[in-house]
Amino acid sequence: MRTLTVACAPYDRVRGLFDGRVPTPGLRLVPVPIHSEQSFPRAFTRAEFDVTELSLSSHLMQVSRGEAGYVAIPAFVSRAFRHGCIYLRADAGIATAKDLEGRRVGIPEYQMTLGLWLRGILADDHGVAVNGIAWRTAGTNAAGRRERLPLELPPGMEVRPLGEGATLNAALLEGTIDAILSPTEPAAFAAGDPRVVRLFPDPRAAATAWHRRTGFHPIMHLIGIRREILAEDPTLARRLYEAFLAAKQLALADLEADLRHSSLSIMLPFLAEEWAATRALLGADPWTYGVTANRAELAAICRWSAAQHLARRELRPADIFAEGMDDT
Repeated sequence: MRTLTVACAPYDRVRGLFDGRVPTPGLRLVPVPIHSEQSFPRAFTRAEFDVTELSLSSHLMQVSRGEAGYVAIPAFVSRAFRHGCIYLRADAGIATAKDLEGRRVGIPEYQMTLGLWLRGILADDHGVAVNGIAWRTAGTNAAGRRERLPLELPPGMEVRPLGEGATLNAALLEGTIDAILSPTEPAAFAAGDPRVVRLFPDPRAAATAWHRRTGFHPIMHLIGIRREILAEDPTLARRLYEAFLAAKQLALADLEADLRHSSLSIMLPFLAEEWAATRALLGADPWTYGVTANRAELAAICRWSAAQHLARRELRPADIFAEGMDDT
């Protein structure tokens, strides 16, 4: 019996692994239920866990540099539409995405997967020259955020941190920056301050239209197995992938069962209607794992990573994952 630590946020799609309902013959999994803000720095700087949730963007960087401590499997435990994550100072004179060109734009980390996705969308869908934006980094509402991996940017590309103690929220209100890309709402926006608005006022409509054009459901995080552990037992990649897949399928079954009850376990009164709308948009399995169904999306993210000077070269989807995963 082999014991493996598994660091991952306690998502519904991993609950079956964490509570033991998904069998893992020959393996004893020790859950470490922590969110990515805690797991990513520990994974990327010292490969602390046997199995861990990984930032897709940072993983691409390490793979392209030959420095990856983990080998990934295509279990995409975090996916998120991000059109609602671009915030503007209302008086900045930004009416369209194209108006972001040449502006000062804040982001918690330049390398974060949210930024990789949004810059790709801005470039491909709106013709924005994203490498010409003056990027500023800091925590959204709390100071102290730093890039988890060093950047390797070409001369003339401007990415630098704001001053000590600065936050993106304060910098936006002060006029130091004109916009923010962030997965967390700036405090001013969350409080209803009219000085801060979204680039896309109806982000759900924007994301829905974009998905119908591209077929993409943005992959944010995947699962990695520590390289030396996988070298000792190459069968672990397929076995763990199948286990994560089974846990996701169990979560879907749990949700369907909950919707059949007369009383919902989740405090969302229109959960059934939201679930029906989600399936109408994304299909019967709205959270696809595996390379085959996500190949075009993975190719786009690889292309953007190189174009944005994060990965040293344009990777192929097959480069990202453990050997034998390309047929999943």
